[in-house]
Amino acid sequence: MTTVAVLADVHGVLPALEAVLGEAEVQAADLIVLAGDIASGPQPVETLDVLSALGERVVWVRGNADRELVEMARGTYSAQPPDAVSPWAAEQLREDQVELLAGLPTTVTIGDVLFCHATPRDDEEMVLVDSPISRWAQVFTGLPDEVRTVVCGHTHMPFARQVDRRLVVNAGSVGMPYGAPGPSWALLTEDGVQLRRAPLDAAKAAARIESESTYPGRSEWVAEYLLNNYSDTEALEAFRPRAES
Repeated sequence: MTTVAVLADVHGVLPALEAVLGEAEVQAADLIVLAGDIASGPQPVETLDVLSALGERVVWVRGNADRELVEMARGTYSAQPPDAVSPWAAEQLREDQVELLAGLPTTVTIGDVLFCHATPRDDEEMVLVDSPISRWAQVFTGLPDEVRTVVCGHTHMPFARQVDRRLVVNAGSVGMPYGAPGPSWALLTEDGVQLRRAPLDAAKAAARIESESTYPGRSEWVAEYLLNNYSDTEALEAFRPRAES
């Protein structure tokens, strides 16, 4: 079986990305799948350059934040921005990076494993670890029977659970993890799935972003997402109304 490291929701946080890429199992993996929301954050250009340099070993999947970056960069985004950093990040991207994100698929299937950002049918649909089977059945409508594992991100909280004979894996978030500190990622091997966290000195990572990023709100950003860690309880309560709609 192909060994796959899954990195979701990097969100342009270069120190966190480098910490995960430095993990021995990631370096040894046959493939690195990026499960969306790759660049929207304080270091978008640098993040995309590092990942692009890894070549064909990287399999790219587009997330809702990547789609929004493209729309913002091209002047076609008409909604209220989801956060303050996204419009800034869109302005930083080179044209080749906008083209890269625009051309990414929303799902990739390798063997019997489907990789997506939120759900196979929607890049921002919310489903949680404790969502009922009926909700999972709804979002998996039309999924081919041969797909036995679905790997996603989007909610920034890692989990693995069974859903009617399928395995569902959420790789968590590299750049903005909820539930516990440290960049989270997933490893798929012939022995099964491992949910992993990479060690990261949050204070040093915050200092790097402060010194290297030109995002005007970087101090507030690192205070909220690097120096603070939202618990899974807080995140679940915040997301549950959207997951039930």
